[in-house]
Amino acid sequence: MFRKLLLPVGVALKNTFCERAVSNVVGCSLKSGVRVITLSPTSTGLHTSSSLRLGRKDRKADGRYVPKEMTATGERSSILESRTPRIDDRFPDLNLPTKVFNGVMFKDLPILNVKATMNNTIMTVTDPNGACNLIRSCGYDGFKNARKGTNVAAQATAFTLGKKMAQRGFKTVRARVQGLGPGRLASLKGLTLAGIEIVSITDNTPVSWNPPRARKRRRL
Repeated sequence: MFRKLLLPVGVALKNTFCERAVSNVVGCSLKSGVRVITLSPTSTGLHTSSSLRLGRKDRKADGRYVPKEMTATGERSSILESRTPRIDDRFPDLNLPTKVFNGVMFKDLPILNVKATMNNTIMTVTDPNGACNLIRSCGYDGFKNARKGTNVAAQATAFTLGKKMAQRGFKTVRARVQGLGPGRLASLKGLTLAGIEIVSITDNTPVSWNPPRARKRRRL
C-alpha cells in the first residue's frame, strides 16, 4: 500500500532529477487526512535549479565555466616590465647635472616653483641661482575668494604663465612643487598645455616628524 502511495511521488521526483530523495524515505503515515513523509537525517534538500545540478565538467561543456587562469598571455609580466626601468634609463643619475635638454644643461634650466595651498596657488619662475623672473597667482588672474583654491584656477593661471614664459624664450623648465593644495598637479598640466616642456618634477613639501600639538576641534 505504501508503495502505491509513493509511486506518484517517485514519478514526480524522477522528473525533477531528484531520485536520490526517494531512497531516503524511511516512513509514511496518514494523520487526519494529511500525508506525512519523513526523511532520514542524512538526506539533503531538494534543489531543482539547473545551475546547481550541473557539475564543473557539465558547466565547462556548456560554456559557462571560466577558469581563473583565463588571462591574456604575458599580461602581468608586461605590466611589471613597463613599471621597472632598465639600468641605462634610470633617472636621475650621476650625469644628470651635465645632461643636455633642448640645448641647455640640466643645472642651467630655469626652475618653476609651485606653492599649492588650500586657498591659493602661487607660481614663480627663477633662474638656477634663485633670481625671480616671473610670478603669477590665481588671485592675480582675477579669481576671488574660494575660487582661488580650485584646480581650474591653477590650470588657467599656469597656462597664462606658460604663454609669458614662451614670450621670454623659456621652453624647458624643471618643476618644484610645495604643498598639498588642489592646484598641485593642475598647474603642471596648464603649463604643459601652453607648450612648456617639464623635464623633472621635485616634491619639496616640508615634512615635520615631530610637529607641535594640533589645535582643539572647532565647535559648531
